[in-house]
Amino acid sequence: MRTTSSTHRGFTLVELLVVIAIIGILVALMLPAVQAAREAARRMSCQNNLSQLSLALHNYESTFKRFPSGYLHKYGPRGSSQERANHMGLAWGAAMLPQLEQGSVAEKIDYSRPLWDDANRAARDISLPVFLCPSDTYSDSAFVYRDDTTTPAERYAAASYAANWGPATPSTNLDATPLASEGVFFRNSQLRVSALMDGLANTLAFGERHNGPIPQSRSTAGGHSVFENAWIGAVRDVDELEDDHAHMVLFETQYRPNQQDGDDKGLAAPHSGLCQFALCDGSVRAVTEHIDAKVYDALATRNGREVVEEY
Repeated sequence: MRTTSSTHRGFTLVELLVVIAIIGILVALMLPAVQAAREAARRMSCQNNLSQLSLALHNYESTFKRFPSGYLHKYGPRGSSQERANHMGLAWGAAMLPQLEQGSVAEKIDYSRPLWDDANRAARDISLPVFLCPSDTYSDSAFVYRDDTTTPAERYAAASYAANWGPATPSTNLDATPLASEGVFFRNSQLRVSALMDGLANTLAFGERHNGPIPQSRSTAGGHSVFENAWIGAVRDVDELEDDHAHMVLFETQYRPNQQDGDDKGLAAPHSGLCQFALCDGSVRAVTEHIDAKVYDALATRNGREVVEEY
């Protein structure tokens, strides 16, 4: 009787190492593509946020026949220790909460008290996804602190978007010179659509700004090393009461997005090489960080009568 036998040949150690090496190379080749696809998805989600903000802006204007203020301001009771501090502070983001289907958050705000009052702590602690770019790891679940000596600390939920104050110079102060604004949003602004003579499609409304490091090789004049961007409002400085910190909710175009050695009033997006904007007509555009400075300023003015070139 004949019998047959068979042998099963397995992988040698060398062959196994070769297979592992090939798999590693394939993963290394695929990883950038996967990361690029994820970033593209995050950019699309960011664009959707900006579209929602634009829609809310137009719904607000349809209701009140004007755009929301950049932020609200009024001085305190005469003779009080806090007289020179801003006793309001609520900004465009807080104003548009009902139009963003966030009425329950709006109900937590006590409009009769300053934003920094304990009565408004619950509202200012809320982080809202519509104000957060998915690529912005600096702002997710983060806070802007105005006074960390108190218990609990006075803080404000971070955001990824700011509103257009307009062009500026090194001597411009967003707090002290609100009427110098050529943009759409400033302290106690109440602009109507008719004020945007340059056209809604040629005027910036909102742009991206994370809460990470300011691109710089030196400290800014105010000593800030990181941005301070929040959705609910602009808040007084406990050591300098008249400082409204307008840059918490507004941006100006003295520096292009992500520009080296800018300051905390500019923009910096978490996307490589570009910053996304919502324009006043509701459209969303990606703008390269190399945009011509004059074109960038022209987009920031509401009535500059410039001819905006391709950008």
